[in-house]
Amino acid sequence: MSKFDELIHELCLDGVEYRELGSVISYEQPTKYIVKSSKYNDEYSIPVLTAGQTFILGYTDEDFGLFEASSVKPVIIFDDFTTSFHWVDFTFKVKSSAMKMLTPCSDEIDFRFAYYAMRCISYSPQDHARQWISIYSKFQIPIPPLPIQEEIVRILDKFTKLEAELEAELEAELEARKKQYEYYRNQLLSPIEKDGKWYMNGNEVEWMTLGDNCLKASNIKWNENSGISYGYIDLSSVSRDNNKITDVKAIDSSNAPSRAQQLVEFEDVIFGTTRPTLRRISLIPKEYHGHIGSTGFCVLRANRNTMLPRFLYYNLTTDSFNTYVENNQEGASYPSISDSMVKKFSIPIPPLSEQERIVSILDRFDALVNDISIGLPAEIEARRKQYEYYRGKLLSFKNIADKQEV
Repeated sequence: MSKFDELIHELCLDGVEYRELGSVISYEQPTKYIVKSSKYNDEYSIPVLTAGQTFILGYTDEDFGLFEASSVKPVIIFDDFTTSFHWVDFTFKVKSSAMKMLTPCSDEIDFRFAYYAMRCISYSPQDHARQWISIYSKFQIPIPPLPIQEEIVRILDKFTKLEAELEAELEAELEARKKQYEYYRNQLLSPIEKDGKWYMNGNEVEWMTLGDNCLKASNIKWNENSGISYGYIDLSSVSRDNNKITDVKAIDSSNAPSRAQQLVEFEDVIFGTTRPTLRRISLIPKEYHGHIGSTGFCVLRANRNTMLPRFLYYNLTTDSFNTYVENNQEGASYPSISDSMVKKFSIPIPPLSEQERIVSILDRFDALVNDISIGLPAEIEARRKQYEYYRGKLLSFKNIADKQEV
């Protein structure tokens, strides 16, 4: 019998009390810790944090209004809108007022145990509203005796460290493969000049602009489509990680934007044209044929007589196109590149048979790197699920109140 099993048998065989998070964790508003300047520099020493996925936004030289967390006095930073959170044990400032600073307020709780218990809460906010006071703090967590909490923390800390080391190795290998793929893609799509002509794998190519090789996407006007519902692909629908479209919203004349929208077709290419949305790029899959794209996207439709849609797509993921977009954005507060400037970009056009060969190679390479169901991404995801399952089992206790009611 393990030490953990012995403690359960000795201290709480009949179950444990469940209590609301708000009864064992208190919160503080972040107002006095918010950074004043967003001029971050890696040479500065004070990290600026967000409770979202990015976590460390940058570093500031502001040495006032600091939250002085430490390994002895840690804190959980909690995004009050998304409910994402992080454990922090170092001094920092924060970016946003949409945060809560969580600390323990009861001697009955090991704070690290509370953090792991929060990780087991399955909840996704359905509206843009503050969550901690009205909803999240009302969730109940088990409160076993402190010796059991401490043993769970010891086990999970050890497991977390091992998991982080293994995941870091896999992430490093995946990153290396991505760089290898990007290098190979750029090489495949870069022709060689010889005697004033350009060639790809021995095939002569012609440089042509996107405007010469793309057909115009049609627009819809809402006053002509009253009562018709469409799937709406906005900028948040396209993942930066794998260029896939998710979370398409329903929209019709009753909740439509004022401007006309672009009607997309199967294998159109869409990409974000503003600086915050660069590299949000995707091919339209069959299930989104006939949906509409946000005006924040440029929609490019390959003329299939001269260019394969996937050949167009891969050219738009190259470093040369990204650099072109970044260098041709206009506007100070919200820089973007115009559709007309996008269509001036030139790409090399080999015969369709050579395009097919290049696309076939890049499709296989792209799947190995980005498809979550195979390769390294699948192994990383499997390890995460294994850890989450193990953590959930450790934090599953019978509720003693259920037995008392019986």
